[in-house]
Amino acid sequence: MNLNALFLKRTVFHKLFRHCCSKKVVLGIETSCDDTAAAVIDETGKILGHKCESQMKIHLENGGVIPHIAVHFHRENIESVVSSSLAKSGLSLENISAVAVTTKPGLRGSLLVGLQHAKKVAKAFSKPLIPIHHMEAHALTPRLNNEIPFPFLALLASGGHCQIALVNSVDEFLLLGNSCHNSPGEVLDKIARRLKLQNLPSCRGLSGGHAIEVMSEGGDPTAYSFPHSLLHYRDCNFSFSGFTSTQVIEDEEKRYDVAADGVIPNVRDFCASLLHGYSLHLSHRVERAFEFCKIENLMSDQHRALVFSGGVACNSYIRKYLQQMCTQLNSKFFPAPKHLCNDNGIMIAWNGIEKLRKNIDILYNFDDVLPDPDCPLGIDMTETVRKANIKVRLPRINVSAG
Repeated sequence: MNLNALFLKRTVFHKLFRHCCSKKVVLGIETSCDDTAAAVIDETGKILGHKCESQMKIHLENGGVIPHIAVHFHRENIESVVSSSLAKSGLSLENISAVAVTTKPGLRGSLLVGLQHAKKVAKAFSKPLIPIHHMEAHALTPRLNNEIPFPFLALLASGGHCQIALVNSVDEFLLLGNSCHNSPGEVLDKIARRLKLQNLPSCRGLSGGHAIEVMSEGGDPTAYSFPHSLLHYRDCNFSFSGFTSTQVIEDEEKRYDVAADGVIPNVRDFCASLLHGYSLHLSHRVERAFEFCKIENLMSDQHRALVFSGGVACNSYIRKYLQQMCTQLNSKFFPAPKHLCNDNGIMIAWNGIEKLRKNIDILYNFDDVLPDPDCPLGIDMTETVRKANIKVRLPRINVSAG
């Protein structure tokens, strides 16, 4: 083939390619904590490419996320993660409509790495920047694969947060309940370490929450009981401090004369009971949130829906429990896909698509955009919920842990 023919063929190919790529496409970048992630999504919700570099194993060895170490690995990985996502998508940065990036909340240093890279890319290719609230992105994730009309309730449970909000639109959130003491993921990690689950071959290399789920299989969820925090407060706030006591574990270790590096023999019952207690606490607050929305006429009975997202939403037992609760309450239940529960670039890119559709937060002048590590979620309605003084009973639901 001569050079003229080759040039003509390539020109036709690129014209066809540009035509096929006429849909709006967003590059999403996520570095709020210890995962460096990016994704490319088009306006139909099709995932064109994504990549995530997790630091979980590194931080497991240190007993938790160490900020400066997280920042170091974000800097090491950000270029390759973004490049890999684009390569998988078959697109170049010229084809991208906008760059979405997590700017709040999270670890300041981690957020800054992603934001700086997003700004560099957006400036170099004259693309707008879309700032993303990490928790809002979690709440909107199930809309990627489901038709979920506004408004709906979103229960967001992770290693750093536990919140329930009424989502009225892409950018309007009413916070009904928040974490008071410990977050659910944080407590699961602490208990997993105290149980020494990492010493078991089946749990080696797993996060604390995942290890507890694995060990709950076949266990009796009624074998142990945990104090239900905040029951005397008629609000939608969460506290997992009642699950942090290690006295039961110490008593069982003495009872069975467990070695220093050993695990209690009834660990499956303990883990199953722990997840049952978690489910009870979460569902109690969700039921009050539904009742508050009904009293305040914030959501119609015909379109009641609960979204469940965040790292803890990976847990099968808790998902089953909430599913049954929603069935009892005549509500639809939309858990995020398990592979999208933990931090990822897909949810950031999808939130960018949702904002792009509504022309929300599309910034062409973004030099002054800074990380906001402590940014709250939406409008705080927690005190209004408390003053409503709504009484609900603890749900009676039986779920097999196996």
